[in-house]
Amino acid sequence: MKEIDPATTSRAYAFEMWMKAPMPMVSLFKTLNVSRLVKISRKTGMKFNMLMCWCIGQAASKIKEFYLLPVDGKLMQYDSIAVNTIVANSEGEVSSCDIPFSPDLAQFNADYLRLTKQVADTCTNHDETESMVIGTSALVDCEIDGAVGMYSGVFNNPFMIWGKYRRRLFKTTLTISFQFHHTQMDGAHAARFLATLQKEILSVEV
Repeated sequence: MKEIDPATTSRAYAFEMWMKAPMPMVSLFKTLNVSRLVKISRKTGMKFNMLMCWCIGQAASKIKEFYLLPVDGKLMQYDSIAVNTIVANSEGEVSSCDIPFSPDLAQFNADYLRLTKQVADTCTNHDETESMVIGTSALVDCEIDGAVGMYSGVFNNPFMIWGKYRRRLFKTTLTISFQFHHTQMDGAHAARFLATLQKEILSVEV
């Protein structure tokens, strides 16, 4: 992670326009076809949430804007990406767990299982401080049409929320929301990410 001069990047105008905006976050909604992930989860025993997180990391890793993030009024550049998940811990509360992204699904799955268990058992958050972290919150028991993340003014990380997937006659769908800081990317970048995410979901191989 290193600070870079916004003027030397494609985000120069966005940094000037949105860095000090009182509400710089934008949210997009999309309904995804997740039939393949449900099928793989049932066949292999891999967790659906893990598969979603891997596909998110896989899609994000192909879009250069995900390696930039405004932090404390500065534009930071990262070499790696992590995907955050919320874990139910042993005290009946929730903890936060960052999973380092790996394009190797088996490696990501192993890290996911190891780190989420560690966080659940110790009730201690696991943070990947040197990676650009994509936040997620899965409300798997709730049928929701959408949710917008809270902007605290402290964390500018992109954030995704989804609820319970819905079974249709020929496919299973999942509506997700994606919130991002306008300094980091524009709507076109975010829409391309969501389109790429759908492609990754449809092409997962195990």
